[in-house]
This record gives sequence, C-alpha cells and structure tokens, in this order.
Amino acid sequence: MSIYANVKNYELRYSDFDFKDELKLSALLALTQESAGASADELGFGYDDLKPKGLGFIVVHTYCEFRRPIALGDKLTVETWPLPPRHVIFERDYRVRDAKGEEVAALASRWCLVDLENFSLLMPEKLGEAHQKCPYRAEKSVEVPVWKIPKTDGEEVRRYVAVASDCDHYLHVNNARYADLFLDCFTMEELRSRKIGAFQIAYVKQVKEGASLVFTRKDEEGSSTLEAYADGELCSQFKVFYV
Repeated sequence: MSIYANVKNYELRYSDFDFKDELKLSALLALTQESAGASADELGFGYDDLKPKGLGFIVVHTYCEFRRPIALGDKLTVETWPLPPRHVIFERDYRVRDAKGEEVAALASRWCLVDLENFSLLMPEKLGEAHQKCPYRAEKSVEVPVWKIPKTDGEEVRRYVAVASDCDHYLHVNNARYADLFLDCFTMEELRSRKIGAFQIAYVKQVKEGASLVFTRKDEEGSSTLEAYADGELCSQFKVFYV
C-alpha cells in the first residue's frame, strides 16, 4: 500500500511576494490551506462533505521552518498528509519544494473538528467512515519545539478593527490573514534587516468583523513575540525566529 500524500503544484503571483521579493507568510499559509482542503476533499471530509452535516475544521496552531527564503520566480509544490488524530486534535504536516525538488519549507499544523452551530470540539469518530478509512501517516515533516507560546508582557504597538475582507466562510478572521496583521507591527526597515528562519501562530479565540484588536510586541534575542487582544481577551499569538 502506498503512503498517502496530496501533492499539488502552484504558480505564484507577483502579489504573493513582499517588498523584498520574498513570499509573504500569508501567501504561504494560503497555499497550505489550499493543499489541506484538497487533501480533505480526497479523503472524504472536505468542506463540501462536512458543511451539510454542520461540521467544519478550524486550524488552531501552525509552525513553519524555512530552509531558504522563497523568492520571486520560484515555482512551488506542496505535499501534505494527515497524522493520526489525538483526542480532539488533528495534525497535518506539509513539505514545500521548489522546481528542482529541493525542500524550501516544512510546516506542521493542528486542527480541531467543530460543530458549526456552537463551535464545540468534536472527536474524530464524528467523521464516521471517512475517519475509519483515512490513511493517516505518522511521518513528521518538522519537529515543533513546543506548541504553546508563553504569554508575554509586550508593549502595545498597533490597533486595528477587523473588516469584512479579513473574514472567511466561517465569518471569522482567516488564519492566513493574521500573518499580515502581525507583520504590519514591524517597519519595513525592521523586516529588511531581519531574516526569518521560522514562525509560529496560535489561534486562541475567533475574531469577527468589527472587533477592535490591540497588538502587543516583545522582542528578545533572536525572536519576537506578538499578541492580539480583543476586549482584553487574547485572540492570537505570533512568534517569529530570526537567523
């Protein structure tokens, strides 16, 4: 029996790249989101399979390590597969390769299956036959140092009100959009002078249109941690590691 993976090629657009001609973190997250969706469709628990049942998947953590910057002109292939679920956590890993087949990034993600009416967490058995027949693959693309990002006492650096264009079909701010919101807490000069080797995002609480967000930031040797709060509640965390 062959080892399952969904493999998809992507043609990148100019708008996927930043002012340094490097792939935006949000664009990379969007590619992995597309790949995850395509894989779930193949396995029988995609968006169209689950929505009529009132079910859906939401991502709660993503970790990425870069092997090199992804530059304008690169053509990417994303390989993804689901790992055996644990309790209410579904893991999915990704390998991103260039046109030569060389790995340029590796990502790990954690998802939860939810009841779309109240967003309560559900067990894998709720997927029924699709879960029973899923060819889960235990291989990891990258080892995550630690999933939990410790809370910080960072200084306020930005305020933002979530708008309709930030939101996806679950009516909350899309996971890929957070990368732009967090990186906008840096100046262009700061981003130009620092090379990102890895990053991590935790999605703690849903943010809806109209929510007033306060962003904080704390810089340490080799890394920065940013947090987003709405009405004093932690909504999301972002940690970036420099090389």
